[in-house]
Amino acid sequence: MKKILKEFEETLDAIKKLKDVNEDKLIEPISEEKWSIREIVGHLFYWDKYNLEKMVPLMVSGANLPQFPDHDQYNKESILYLKDNTVESIIDAFIETRKELIENISKVEEDIRFTIGKGKRQFSSESFIKMFLEHDVHHLQQINRIINN
Repeated sequence: MKKILKEFEETLDAIKKLKDVNEDKLIEPISEEKWSIREIVGHLFYWDKYNLEKMVPLMVSGANLPQFPDHDQYNKESILYLKDNTVESIIDAFIETRKELIENISKVEEDIRFTIGKGKRQFSSESFIKMFLEHDVHHLQQINRIINN
C-alpha cells in the first residue's frame, strides 16, 4: 500500500509544478473538443473530493460502497463547479484535497474488503487507489504533452 500511496502522492508534485507554467498554457484546451489543463486539474480535484467525502468514510469490512456516479454527468458537474475559480485556486484545492484523501485512506486497515455498487468484486483501499492512480497517469500524460511542447 505504501508504494501505491507514494505514487498517488507524486501526482501532487506534478500538479504543484503547474504553478510555474504560464497561465495561457493552462487555460487553452489541450486539443479540439478537449479540456484545458485547468479543467483537468479541476476534474482530478472533484473526483478526489468525491472519494474523500462519499467513499473513504464508508470503507469498513464487508461494506457496500455507493455506485460511482455517471462519469460523463459528474465530469460536466466538475467543470461547472469550478467555472469561476482561478487556475491557482483550483491547483490549491487539488493539493489540499489530495493530501487529505491520502491521509484518510491510509488509515483504512489493509485487510478491509468492500464492494462498490452492484459489483461483486472485492476492493481493498489499495486496489481502490490503484484505479485512481491509473486515472492520474492518463491525465498527467495529457498535461505533460502540452507542458513539454
